[in-house]
Amino acid sequence: MPGDVRPGQRRRRGRRPAGEDTRAAILDAACSEFAERGFDATSVRGVARRAGVDPALVRHYFDSKADLLAAGLVPQGLDPRVVLGALGDGPRDTMGERLARLVLAVWDTDEGRARLRTVLSGALSADPAAGVFVDYLRRTVFGSIASVLDAPDADVRVALVASQVVGLLVTRVVIGLEPVASLPRDDVARLVGPTLQRYLTGDLAVGVDEEQNSSHGE
Repeated sequence: MPGDVRPGQRRRRGRRPAGEDTRAAILDAACSEFAERGFDATSVRGVARRAGVDPALVRHYFDSKADLLAAGLVPQGLDPRVVLGALGDGPRDTMGERLARLVLAVWDTDEGRARLRTVLSGALSADPAAGVFVDYLRRTVFGSIASVLDAPDADVRVALVASQVVGLLVTRVVIGLEPVASLPRDDVARLVGPTLQRYLTGDLAVGVDEEQNSSHGE
């Protein structure tokens, strides 16, 4: 799409394999079901019926309903794990801003925004879609960052980064809260980058309060 950055995306040539067409049809059906019914009310059978396939075929491509939701959040032909996996190749003290830029390049695009709005439309209600997205980011997308950090509290750091990124995307893309929604991507990356950097490499002071309370009680 003009003006949209798709890092790591490869151009397709010719007709897609039949299996890829089937997987894409299932994803399209799942996105429509999530948008209309929400996460809880959507079923694998309903997705299969909408896609015109057997439910067993849905389970062949996706292990669970949560996997369906997560896959539907990713712009077609793009693997965020590959894109974000390159973070470790650059300077550690700029990881936060570079991460913000990459996230916006993936999801702050025409297709990325459409997918987020479709499946996260219930993010502010009891619909657990946002929680599934956070878990997807933590396990699948940002999991590779944990090995780069090589820190004992890497899991906490990655979880904080995932929650911050989801909050940014919901605020900017789903809700459209101004003036954040209208800020240029570069400005957003510069503003959010330092917070992500602190979560990634800064002093989180985790456990300080517990240690102080313990010493006071002695």
